[in-house]
Amino acid sequence: MSRPVSIDFISDVVCPWCALGVTALEQAIENLAGEVSVELTFKPFELNPDMPAEGENAVQHLMRKYGRSAEDIAAGKAMQIARGQAIGFTFDLEKRSHFYNTFDAHRLLFWALQEGRQIELKNGLLRAYFSDGQNPSDRETLVRLAAEAGLDAARAREVLASGAFATEVRELEAFYREHGINSVPAMILNGRHLVSGSQSVEYYEQMLRQMAQAPAEA
Repeated sequence: MSRPVSIDFISDVVCPWCALGVTALEQAIENLAGEVSVELTFKPFELNPDMPAEGENAVQHLMRKYGRSAEDIAAGKAMQIARGQAIGFTFDLEKRSHFYNTFDAHRLLFWALQEGRQIELKNGLLRAYFSDGQNPSDRETLVRLAAEAGLDAARAREVLASGAFATEVRELEAFYREHGINSVPAMILNGRHLVSGSQSVEYYEQMLRQMAQAPAEA
């Protein structure tokens, strides 16, 4: 008899490979519905914790941070767009002109987990940023996306204005970095098995089946 699989998915909302990984994983979970039970939780990771409020031009940021050429960046965009098309996720990387600070988005996601709407908000944030070019550090944008995810807009505004859950998010970020998570996406299954990087739908299906059939660990 299969057993439930818990997944802590560590990611950022401005990470294209995270968007691909989330989309592929959710498709795998849907494909295995009735066969494998999955509890999916998103955990915070900031690619650019020191990013100022106004953000930074995406191309200039990638060139500065990773030492990439304009040609390398264009090739990376093309790969991401193609992989997205293959699994039904739309990247419009012309609209996605900047990288932004994502700390408030992670605070809102932490709250959304308590409200049972974290997955809906996560998907809304990824689409808003990568498909529509919206700013995930803008609080009015975050409030609107929270409402679209089925959350209370007034409470979302209160969370953002009050600084709620800042300590919890910082502690989680520190925990994962201290345990060797320095790039995302990263997944921890059943509290101990690490899967790094963005994988295919088929890979995730195989992984979920194996985890569901594996004997319980002491």
